[in-house]
Amino acid sequence: MESALTTDMPQPSFFKRLTAGDWLFALALLAGAVFAYHRYADFMDVYEKGFLFSAVVVFSWLGWFFKPMRLLIVGIALLSLFGINQYHGDLARADQTFFLKYLFSSQSAIMWMNVLFVLATAGYWLALLARSEFAGKVASALTWSAVLMGFVGLMVRWYESYLIAPDVGHIPISNLYEVFVLFCLITALIYLYYEKFYETRQLGAFVMLVVSAAVIFILWYTFGREASGIQPLVPALQSYWMKIHVPANFIGYGAFSLAAMVGVAWLCVQRGIFASRLPKPEVLDDFMYKSIAVGFAFFTIATILGAMWAAEAWGGYWSWDPKETWALVVWLNYAAWLHLRLVKGLRGPILAWWAVIGLLVTTFAFLGVNMFLSGLHSYGTL
Repeated sequence: MESALTTDMPQPSFFKRLTAGDWLFALALLAGAVFAYHRYADFMDVYEKGFLFSAVVVFSWLGWFFKPMRLLIVGIALLSLFGINQYHGDLARADQTFFLKYLFSSQSAIMWMNVLFVLATAGYWLALLARSEFAGKVASALTWSAVLMGFVGLMVRWYESYLIAPDVGHIPISNLYEVFVLFCLITALIYLYYEKFYETRQLGAFVMLVVSAAVIFILWYTFGREASGIQPLVPALQSYWMKIHVPANFIGYGAFSLAAMVGVAWLCVQRGIFASRLPKPEVLDDFMYKSIAVGFAFFTIATILGAMWAAEAWGGYWSWDPKETWALVVWLNYAAWLHLRLVKGLRGPILAWWAVIGLLVTTFAFLGVNMFLSGLHSYGTL
């Protein structure tokens, strides 16, 4: 009776549940934003100032909603500032200073990210095959470490772009090298949230395969094409829209990729492969649904933002450019998936296969269009 009464009691509002530590975290973020504003306001336009203080709200909420994000954000801030401080305004120090050469220059940090993601993938598979809880914990720690080093690499790369020349400086989400790094980080972060939410590490073996595939592309792009250098932005990308359109887009891509790999796990369970080691089909189905719902929401926002950006850059909201057309195909694909699940109540192998095939559609929209088609978005070619 007591437990029932406790359950029926009204729960305190979200803000009333916040602790002193929660508010201290938000205050620390605000202090950092005020410091950045005080130091760099003369170099920022009104939109960038808005992004700066909006970031305080966004990251405060993330730290309140997903507590492990706090340590990650603090770690990124401290290591990025340490790496930036090592330059002393001279980009040549990247090859002269120990900490920059081996740890905290953008290239070094991103290489560490690549190594840690591959090790994490191996760790998750060991945990799955050997039913090792310890290996799973190590794999999770390696994934968090990879995310930390990847974001440090992007933050330092941002600073490096300004060391090349003030008019070259830009947020590092403008070319295939940078967005593949961003894709790895966002996909891994979304997975880590759901890993904690569902209290299972078994799916890491599947999800990290798509991250490791992206790592392979990064390595090929770096050493095979020598295309990892910082380049000036083409005119179409010199816009504040890039700072919000691209991250929203890649939250969508990351969530869709996560859903596809969960779909692979669902199909394995259906065929009796790892059935005793992976979560039950209903859990996997819920995992797929939540991932696609999140991805669809952000991809919708990104598409709307992209149309507004196109209107500013090219004078029209929609031009049936190949990239725009395939973005619409991706949107319709997942809209249909959600419709069948929510309205028609469909479950099972059809949706699992659909999620897997959806990854192929999304990959073509993300990468294949750049390789095989041309248009207004040709600045993203291989």
